[in-house]
Amino acid sequence: MYRVTRSRGFTLLEVLIAIAIFSVVSLSSFTIFDTVLSGEEASKSRTERMNELQRAFLLIERDLTQIARRSIRVNGEKPLEGYIHTDESSFFSETQAIGFVRNGWTNPGLLLPRSDMQSVAYQLNEETLERVHFNFVDAVPGQEPKVRPLITGVTSMKFHFYDGKEWQEELAKGTVPLAIAIEVELEDYGLIRRQYLVAGDMPESSGPGSSRGGSSRGQGNNSNNGNSSGNNNGGGSSKGTK
Repeated sequence: MYRVTRSRGFTLLEVLIAIAIFSVVSLSSFTIFDTVLSGEEASKSRTERMNELQRAFLLIERDLTQIARRSIRVNGEKPLEGYIHTDESSFFSETQAIGFVRNGWTNPGLLLPRSDMQSVAYQLNEETLERVHFNFVDAVPGQEPKVRPLITGVTSMKFHFYDGKEWQEELAKGTVPLAIAIEVELEDYGLIRRQYLVAGDMPESSGPGSSRGGSSRGQGNNSNNGNSSGNNNGGGSSKGTK
């Protein structure tokens, strides 16, 4: 007699278990893939944000370190008092802004009909830090400024000025500080503060050896010892007696 063999297939339970395992593996793979993509996008976004901040602060540093002692004229009116302006009414924004004239605006071969000075302003407009400049130092009536957005997501902006003794929020007219600090509050990174050295006015010394009695540049001497510049207040000069 021949023996009849029967082929055995999968039961319904085995099929359901296989489908469940395949679903779990597929879901895990999709989750891992989505996590990798999200991490890559977040990393790319942070990198672009850091590049945005670095470019902005580099441009601000380049402008502030080349401040010129030159007042500006707006809309053909008389020149404004001082060299650095923080009057809110002078700008388009309603928050604190700063304006000044800087040197070093490249003009290769003097091909362009302008000087190497540039009228620059930084202002906060609709949570965006903007750089504003005119082609000519003294803006003429009807001339529209060129606006360049620098940093987005800025909630506040403040400036502080160092006069050689302390940091101040207001600057005396007709003076240039030794350093300028800018504080910007960002939605994502919080408060960021940057300080820049400026070729400003040295404070007058109140003690001995002041600008009238003597200075580090050797323009005078004290009344007791004398120096190469010499005077008749104290000891001998550089040509002293034998």
